[in-house]
Amino acid sequence: MTGLVFGPRVRKSPFFDATVTAGATSFTIYNHMFMPTSYGDPIGEYERVKTGVSLWDVAAERQVEIVGPDATAVAQLVSARRLTDLRVGRARYAPMCDYDGCLINDPIALRLEENRWWFSIADSDMVHWVKGIAGAGGFDAHGFEPDVSPLAIQGPKADEVIRALFGNELVESLGFFHHRPVDLDGIPMVICRSGWSRQGGVELFLTDSTKGQTLWDRVMEAGAPFGIAAGAPHQMERIESGLLSYASDTDPDTDPIEAGLGAYVNLDDDFDFVGKQALIARHADPSTRRRLVNVTLDGEMPRPEHPWEAHSGGVFVGQVRTATHSPKLGRNVGLALVPVACAEAGTTFAVDADGATLTATVMDTRFGTSL
Repeated sequence: MTGLVFGPRVRKSPFFDATVTAGATSFTIYNHMFMPTSYGDPIGEYERVKTGVSLWDVAAERQVEIVGPDATAVAQLVSARRLTDLRVGRARYAPMCDYDGCLINDPIALRLEENRWWFSIADSDMVHWVKGIAGAGGFDAHGFEPDVSPLAIQGPKADEVIRALFGNELVESLGFFHHRPVDLDGIPMVICRSGWSRQGGVELFLTDSTKGQTLWDRVMEAGAPFGIAAGAPHQMERIESGLLSYASDTDPDTDPIEAGLGAYVNLDDDFDFVGKQALIARHADPSTRRRLVNVTLDGEMPRPEHPWEAHSGGVFVGQVRTATHSPKLGRNVGLALVPVACAEAGTTFAVDADGATLTATVMDTRFGTSL
């Protein structure tokens, strides 16, 4: 039986011991940290986040902090979406590009002060990128990874748990992608109405890693009347909801427009960002580009552990990047990265799924709107 060795090279989160006690059965490595992926009951965990409330250790969703007189200038330079008009106490989805216009992360940017930012990142070493951009540009700004560890409360009953912890006023006043610092009986954190599901909830950005077990216990106690239990970001729910998973759904040459993030990229705005001109050039002729499309998959589907090649008429046309079974649709679904010519709804292609041949059909709407 294959196992995962726990050692000092990969960090444990402040909630690690709590997740083990709660029965975590599998972990992945994310931003050089162990992150739980299941507690042994995938369907039960799916139903809980869809209809109840779930507690996730997402401390591996590390923060890159930028602070100093030029912090906002650096934040804008590394972001393909305008940030300079973002108010303190608000957050915004802000994809990042490299100098070739390729997507290198899709963080949430939180503005804590006029010149203090957090980028809540996906799985890549963005702290080095930000420090390099700031240093090479001679900016008066400091980039680093602060002592911040998110704990997510997700699901339609999340507000009941938040109300039990913080009171009704916070629940009623905290808008989507709004955040504020709070203190829960000596446990300091920033609370943000966000999270990697479409079911609602918050992320508690713990700012004292010694308080991890205490915060976990407090949330579990407050959530007990509402059936809270430990869970993890869920592949079934996030694909049904149309949430991008950087590096799972994308390859190193994918740009944010190909990944379906064009609405969050300000190519026509008057500010510059790293990769802007390259991204404009890539899409000068959109027909030569690719698209990330939703597909259904017919056939006996094995468990996907890596992307599967897609072929049309015996010619390679792309990859099915991720796939899962959708309880809501009652069939297998996935995300495929294919040329624009193969992205039309109803288009079919053959998929080599580790020796099994599947038929993929492009859906007529994006996940998150069709389900």
